[in-house]
Amino acid sequence: MTLTYVPPNEFLTPRLRLRPSAMSDAEAIFNAYATDPHVTRYLSWRPHKAVQDTRAFLALCDRARAEGTDFAYVIEDRDKGLTLGMVEVRVQDHAVEYAYVLRRDHWGQGIMTEALSALADNALAHPAIWRVYALCDAENPASAKVMMKVGMIYEGVRRRHAIYPNLSVEPRDGLVYAKVC
Repeated sequence: MTLTYVPPNEFLTPRLRLRPSAMSDAEAIFNAYATDPHVTRYLSWRPHKAVQDTRAFLALCDRARAEGTDFAYVIEDRDKGLTLGMVEVRVQDHAVEYAYVLRRDHWGQGIMTEALSALADNALAHPAIWRVYALCDAENPASAKVMMKVGMIYEGVRRRHAIYPNLSVEPRDGLVYAKVC
C-alpha cells in the first residue's frame, strides 16, 4: 500500500486559521496584497490590475486542489477574520514544497513563521513525507529568515532557478532551505 500525503483541510495556530482558498476570497486577496508591488516583488507573478486576475489565480488553485497536487491555503487572523496572505503546499512524492505571500502591513510579526511551522510540522509527522522545503530569490533575506526560523537549513543555490517578472526577464538564482526527518 502506498501512502499519500494530503494536508488537512484546516490548520489552527494560536493566532491564525489556514483554510482552503475559495473564489469568494478574490476581493479580499486583491485588496490585501495582490496589487502591492512591494509584496509581489519576489513572486512569479505581476501585481494584479483587476480583481479578475485574482479570480483567475484562484481558479488555478481550485483545479490544483482537485488534482491533489497543490493545496492553496488562505491565512486569516483568527480573531478578526482578516485575510493576511496565502501558502501553497506542493506535494511531491516524499517531499513537500512551500510558496508563500503575506500582506505588507503584517510583515515582521512572525505570521509566516507561525503558518509555515504548522504546515511543515504536520507534513513531517506523516510517514510518507521525509522532506519539506522552500526557495526564495537570492536577494530576499526576509524570506530566507522565515525558513530558518521554521528550522529549515540552507542547502544551496539553484542557479537561474526562476523568473521573477517584477525584477528581471531572466531567470534568477534561488536559495534552497529544507527540513528533513
